[in-house]
Amino acid sequence: MVTVLSLGGSIVAPDAPDTAFLSEFAASVRTWLSADSSRKLILVIGGGGPARAYQQSFRAVAPDGSNDEADWIGIMATRLNAQLVKAIFSDICPTEVVYDPTQVGVFTGRVMVAAGWKPGFSTDNDAVLLAERFNAGTVVNLSNIAKVYTDDPRKNPEARPIDSIGWADFRAIVGDEWVPGKNVPFDPVASMHAQKNGLRVICAAGRDIPNLLAILDGRDFVGTTIQ
Repeated sequence: MVTVLSLGGSIVAPDAPDTAFLSEFAASVRTWLSADSSRKLILVIGGGGPARAYQQSFRAVAPDGSNDEADWIGIMATRLNAQLVKAIFSDICPTEVVYDPTQVGVFTGRVMVAAGWKPGFSTDNDAVLLAERFNAGTVVNLSNIAKVYTDDPRKNPEARPIDSIGWADFRAIVGDEWVPGKNVPFDPVASMHAQKNGLRVICAAGRDIPNLLAILDGRDFVGTTIQ
């Protein structure tokens, strides 16, 4: 049984690596995996604060620079974060960090770690492709928000949290265009692919480990289901 977690970079490295979170996350994941030998976990790691910092520097120095160049900067940040996570799970993650989700072999070990692939979308899309590759019907998307809102709650006090939403309505919120560094609950390109393939996505707060375990165990949880 393969489960895919898209672990936002804002959780792994909001500015620098969050050692306290990573320690709690790793211990909880190991306990969850040890409870059932059939469980396997794919962790797709985002770029977080380092990606944004380097992209902002690029935009400041080269304001006419291309989106592809900005994307590559973000991708390299995801790869550094992913290498850290892979090292943390090295004893149960024998496969090197996956860069291209379309060129993945047999899933050996208990954990697989993936990072950014190429310009045009975020690591959310890599998570969708890996879910398709390993027949996982759900992607659990962990970020710094507990639920999807009808609008940006930081800008619109009327924005309301959503428990469940269909893909068409969700895509109306996030749009169809990817821009490097775009801050949305789930990447528009990934959303399009997930809708096309009938994939379910659960968006939840990444730092809430008990809630994550509830999701993994199929219990009641706090978050937004998109399907």
